[in-house]
Amino acid sequence: MSTRVSKTATTNLVKLSGPVLLVLGLACSLVVNAANPSGEICPIPKISNARPTGYVTGAGAHFSWIIFDALKKDLEAASNRKILLYGKDSMLGQGCNAGIKNARLNGPNRESFGFVCCPLSQQEIKKKGIRVHPIAIEPILILVNRQNPVTNLGSQQVRDIFSGKIINWKDVGGRDQPIAVVTRLHCKKRPGHWKTILSSKKEFRKLRLNVSSADEMVRRVSDFSGAIGHVGATWLFETGNMTKTISIDGQTATAANLDAGKYPFHRTLSAITDNNPSDDIMKIIKEVQTGDAFFRVAKRFELLPLNEPGPR
Repeated sequence: MSTRVSKTATTNLVKLSGPVLLVLGLACSLVVNAANPSGEICPIPKISNARPTGYVTGAGAHFSWIIFDALKKDLEAASNRKILLYGKDSMLGQGCNAGIKNARLNGPNRESFGFVCCPLSQQEIKKKGIRVHPIAIEPILILVNRQNPVTNLGSQQVRDIFSGKIINWKDVGGRDQPIAVVTRLHCKKRPGHWKTILSSKKEFRKLRLNVSSADEMVRRVSDFSGAIGHVGATWLFETGNMTKTISIDGQTATAANLDAGKYPFHRTLSAITDNNPSDDIMKIIKEVQTGDAFFRVAKRFELLPLNEPGPR
């Protein structure tokens, strides 16, 4: 399998207000308060420097946390260390910036690493003194409400819907119903992720619902029969939710279609360390990248691994 992706490969805006403290969540959030009047995406979360001694701690974006959590026993066996992971509760907001900060907290008797769901630029990597360890490419699912009869959209139709060029489902084979666009434009200064749909925030339809977490994204698309949104393939959908995933250009969101460049929307999941990770941290990351258990998780969530399997 190739380890790269081909290049070819509610109707009102809701603003959040008031102080919001984001400490334990999963993905980058929209925060608008007196200290952040512009609504900057992915502010640096408040993470305590305190860590239990004797443990290796990992923190960051939910969609990467899913992988580490599923592999925790294997990672502890590979490193002979106990691991604490933070990043489960998406709606509380921790995310990519938290992962980077946790990696930079690494030191003697306080070994730590992070995980992110966005690619990082070389400029950011150099400035922050970190190393990126790619794990997998994750499909970004396009969600609609289960009551919506539409089951497939062309990639250009998706872009035209999110940009506001198409505003009624009847124009793409659905009912005569307004389209409610739901977005989560986190980490706007970083490449990849939602930018595979539209390359900048300003290109998105102005009349849209902005949400602060993947959990809220799924709930809002469930709430509105005319809604459309986006979420990573590792999201664990609750039984009974009212969303469904549609195919794009007649292709489902699979690892094989990512590899062939047939599915256009995706992002990169990676581990983050400082420039001096311990041997134990590197054992953990290597196990995530190449271990048998990881490839089973990748198959479950249709992730495209970016590393070859380790020796059998």
